[in-house]
Amino acid sequence: MTGFDITGTSEPWAIFVPQGEAGVHQQLSGLEAKGGRVYRFASSDLATEEGIYRSFAEALRFPGYFGRNWDALVDCLDDLCGEVTGGVGIAGVVQDADQLLEAEHFPLFVSVLCQGADRANSAVDLDGFPLDRPAIAEHFVFEFRDFDREKVASRVEQRDLTVTAGDTFVAAALNPEEWR
Repeated sequence: MTGFDITGTSEPWAIFVPQGEAGVHQQLSGLEAKGGRVYRFASSDLATEEGIYRSFAEALRFPGYFGRNWDALVDCLDDLCGEVTGGVGIAGVVQDADQLLEAEHFPLFVSVLCQGADRANSAVDLDGFPLDRPAIAEHFVFEFRDFDREKVASRVEQRDLTVTAGDTFVAAALNPEEWR
């Protein structure tokens, strides 16, 4: 039991695991079997903020007016088209995440992914009104060659996120006291 469900629309939004974690790979296969999509990102392409914007815009087919900033990234993650999601959802997998752990932008990057995923996984807007689309499963998985649960948790921990840990994972979602 992993303690999270990548195929559904419930928290957590960002999951940090050892590379090759069997439960995660089963869930990724399950998402694809339901019609969802898995997108893989090389950590070397995410080493800078501009690299993040470029990689996500290309892989997830953001519109041409994407503003290439953190707020625009949240907005685009919330508004992915059916072609990108298969009408079901996505999982973004960051490979070799060890390379990103000490990057200055890493905690903000995780928060932004959680913000976008929280909105995409909801069937209501920020004011509580129903959206004209169903909730879309959206999760992000960071795979580490050298997984140190305590080190990962300490880098991810911030006021706007709730961080939990199991034997083989760390997970993050928005802190409801800060965001609701």
